[in-house]
Amino acid sequence: MALAVTLVVLVFARDVSRSAHGSGGPRASEDTSFAALANSLLTQENQFDGRLAALLNGGTTLRRIVFAARLYQLNDQLANWSVAGDLLRHPTLAHNVNETLGTLTEERVAAYQSLLGDVARSLALPWTTTPLVRVANPAATLIATSESWNVDRYALRKEPGHVRLDATSAKSAQYFSAHGVSLLTRSPSLALVRAVSIDAVRVSPAALPSAAGVMLLPPVTRVQLGVSVLNASYDTQPVTITIHVTPLNHLGVAYSSRMSTTLGPDGAFAFVPKVLTTAASERASVVIRVFGARAAVGKVTVEHYRLEMSPSGNTGQD
Repeated sequence: MALAVTLVVLVFARDVSRSAHGSGGPRASEDTSFAALANSLLTQENQFDGRLAALLNGGTTLRRIVFAARLYQLNDQLANWSVAGDLLRHPTLAHNVNETLGTLTEERVAAYQSLLGDVARSLALPWTTTPLVRVANPAATLIATSESWNVDRYALRKEPGHVRLDATSAKSAQYFSAHGVSLLTRSPSLALVRAVSIDAVRVSPAALPSAAGVMLLPPVTRVQLGVSVLNASYDTQPVTITIHVTPLNHLGVAYSSRMSTTLGPDGAFAFVPKVLTTAASERASVVIRVFGARAAVGKVTVEHYRLEMSPSGNTGQD
């Protein structure tokens, strides 16, 4: 697209130079050059419209993360339209047709951005794009601009060059106007299901060989825990983790820690609480809990451990 725009802009520049020196047929050449770039842009718009219509119509068969990825891909294309539309405005052509197309392109970019944002918010998808101008009824705007352009596009038919400018489609807007997001929001595969889990627990120094659920450690005086928490939902998710250490043989001290963060879609975060003060031969229970959503399938949000510190002299570590 960038290469095509550059080439056609160079042709435009040549045409303007010819016109200034009285070269023959400059208007026909300008109109032909404009039509080449304009139809390239209009082809992109129509392909975009077809893909969006297919996504809205068939999105209920997709997984939430796949639907979101396709929505983001469409959104990323819109900025290129604004650049191309601005380049089309000069030089001024008969009936100001290039100014008309540039203005309608801006309106359509804002309308599509608003429509995509409406879809994303209805499904609680993470969405940060701000439209050029917030459009209250994007489907109506897209239909209206398409109808307007499909009248204005004939402006150069009788001018030098007799160029044909492509029509625009509004299939996605017509679908959205008729159905909105009602089918999408009823789809189980697109529904937001919040879930978190404790993904891993690490301890330093490394535990000695021991039974499951037991942290058997050398008789050190400082122990560092690390807990990895996973957001198993495709949305931002606030989570809180608590860690409680309760002495069982009166040799250690009680410890509590509470930490919070917000995880991105399918994101993970490693919580590292303050260092635990421990003693040789200490016995304690360790309870780790994660709050924010239910446990992911096959995962847990609560872990119970028995902390056992070796007696002093059993190892060479201190």
